[in-house]
Amino acid sequence: MKKSASITNGYIIGISFISALGGYLFGFDFAVISGALPFLKIQFGLDAYWEGFATGCLALGAIIGCLVAGNLSENFGRKKGLLKAAAIFGLSSLSMAFSPNTQLFIVSRFFAGIGVGMASMLSPMYIAEIAPTAVRGRMVAVNQLTIVLGILVTNLINYALRNHGEDAWRWMFGLGIIPSSLFFLGVLLIPESPRWLIGKGRADAAEAILEKIGGANYAKDTIASISKTVSQHTKIPFATVFQKAFLPAVTVGIGLAVFQQFCGINVVFNYTATIFESIGASKDDQLLQTVFIGSVNLCVTLLAMALVDRAGRKPLMLYGSLGLSVLYVFIAVLIGMKSVHVAWFLLAAIGVYGTTLAPVTWVLISEIFPNKVRSAATTVAVVSLWLAYFVLTFTFPLLYERFLHKTFYLYAFVCVSGFVFVKVKVKETKGASLEDMDGMFVH
Repeated sequence: MKKSASITNGYIIGISFISALGGYLFGFDFAVISGALPFLKIQFGLDAYWEGFATGCLALGAIIGCLVAGNLSENFGRKKGLLKAAAIFGLSSLSMAFSPNTQLFIVSRFFAGIGVGMASMLSPMYIAEIAPTAVRGRMVAVNQLTIVLGILVTNLINYALRNHGEDAWRWMFGLGIIPSSLFFLGVLLIPESPRWLIGKGRADAAEAILEKIGGANYAKDTIASISKTVSQHTKIPFATVFQKAFLPAVTVGIGLAVFQQFCGINVVFNYTATIFESIGASKDDQLLQTVFIGSVNLCVTLLAMALVDRAGRKPLMLYGSLGLSVLYVFIAVLIGMKSVHVAWFLLAAIGVYGTTLAPVTWVLISEIFPNKVRSAATTVAVVSLWLAYFVLTFTFPLLYERFLHKTFYLYAFVCVSGFVFVKVKVKETKGASLEDMDGMFVH
């Protein structure tokens, strides 16, 4: 078994990284707006309302993407869903780049959100379903790694394009066609999810894939375990997710998803320029700060990949929520003083988030739901996440325009509330198989 495990690692890492390229495109569409906003505000004359809506409309599309992905993944498989997400990413990137007005740009960004929503649900789900229990946390965290790579590379490109005229933002968006094409080609090479295949009565195809992952014994044991919990009969009605037996797991999933967004860190990613403009930084300095933030985010995500299967999910969530609440108080004070030293505390907040709430939330969402309702329940949780993201990013320019630094006191309060929620409701899942979740979170 040790020999097969070593073979497994290379194979699993390869297919996990390909699937996680959806995360890279997620990071691209998430970060590109930060560098483009200073140009868009001039090009289209955006006020605080439209600045928030142009940023947040990605989330509205992502909600549709999650709902579409759930249906696609159940009927046609995880792989075909990822292929469609890649195609939508590419087309929407070109459409945003060539938008002549605000209306078409927002519609195009909405469609980009559909691709983001599909990938945000399907990539971690696919990885969780195909990775062995011992490495599942790290492999799902690969998705978070590619998200932060997408953020960093996009921020670097945005910074490099900053002095290329008033249409620089068009290049920022249009270059998304390159990773979209690579993602599409890569997904063509990966296998279908064995758990989905078994659910469709195709155990032979699943067995062949599982043997590549861990050998014949691993394949037999995994198929036996999956077969106990995966329904091979009729399609599960969506309402089943909200039945009393599954409600505890769904409540935890929704709570984690909403908390990850309402904790406030994404305003630092999306509105870096706005925050630093308020303390008097130049446009060059505003975009340079996005590069620093992306770099720190990448470094701490690498650390998180090592921690998630060692330190455990729950302790990391608790440390993250408390750490952010303290840092936000310092950030609020320093912004109020218009101090450039706020940059260090913003970077520290990114560091705390990147090692805790960012990867661990996705890991938990991908693993806490019973096999019978995993796809539908994951959809509910991820839709909740995107709704929360829209509320956060839409309201921040309005709140910041009125309350300035005091806005961060609100996020500090949310983090304290999140700590209590995790302490009371979340159970440790480190080392448990996906099939074990049926007894852990189900009444």
